[in-house]
Amino acid sequence: MMQPQNDFYTSTGIHVYYKDQLQNNDINVEEIISLLEQKIPHHLLEEVEMVIVGWFDEFEERELSAFYDSGTLYISNSQIDGEEMLNNTIHETAHSLEQPHGYLIYGDGELKNEFLRKREHLHDIMWANGYKIPKSVFLDPEYNEELDMFLYEDVGYGKLTGMTQGLFLNAYAVTSLREYFATGFTEYFTDSNHTFLKKLSPVLYSKISGLHTLEEN
Repeated sequence: MMQPQNDFYTSTGIHVYYKDQLQNNDINVEEIISLLEQKIPHHLLEEVEMVIVGWFDEFEERELSAFYDSGTLYISNSQIDGEEMLNNTIHETAHSLEQPHGYLIYGDGELKNEFLRKREHLHDIMWANGYKIPKSVFLDPEYNEELDMFLYEDVGYGKLTGMTQGLFLNAYAVTSLREYFATGFTEYFTDSNHTFLKKLSPVLYSKISGLHTLEEN
């Protein structure tokens, strides 16, 4: 249903603003933000001051559905359904934690090592399937637009999903170390049974579990 007003504040003080009308009027944003606050502990939402729903140029540049910047979650008004919007909102909440909790997440290098071991294995699988990409590209944990576009456009997420089974939660988690973390964070807080994540990516699971159990200040 269409929202009757342009903005509202949640019980925890998050300001939600509708810049543009939702393309899917069946999505209830207020309900989704309420679910966000139920699923994510309050101390992990402290960086999120505002949620803006609408259309921004950044969405078109890399076909994104959401991004985080300076205390604000920017969520596209073009979402398939409420589940997709909730997942995108949780995913971007993960990115809000990288600056204040970066040392806990990345400081000891263990998460990077786990990610790169998986990347190296994926490189060998892709090489065997005819995708001849230098291994050095796969061993850079930072975002690489050329690699991202190659995986998205040339390989395709359909094929990539098949090659990443047993390595990554999904094809997007391959993109960079930061997306590996955020994808795991989304899985952790949307699936109450953490068995699969813990088995697939034990270091990633441990890092998110550590964040979850941090005491609120």
